[in-house]
Amino acid sequence: MAREERNKIGFVVALISEFALRFGITPRQAYAYMKRFKGLDHLHEHYGVLHTQSFPDTVEALAQVCHNNGGLLA
Repeated sequence: MAREERNKIGFVVALISEFALRFGITPRQAYAYMKRFKGLDHLHEHYGVLHTQSFPDTVEALAQVCHNNGGLLA
């Protein structure tokens, strides 16, 4: 596995954990929520920009994407 792929995986895992902490849910629930409401799609599509932002800013951006796609956490 290339270094860039490992970095991306590490970032996604850490971000899911931060998302879970922010909303008081388990990391498994955070993953399922972000997958269902297109947060992970957004993350993969815009990784180049999102990984340069702070975790709180990225979590809020993903929460907004999920909310725009029908999610209730905000």
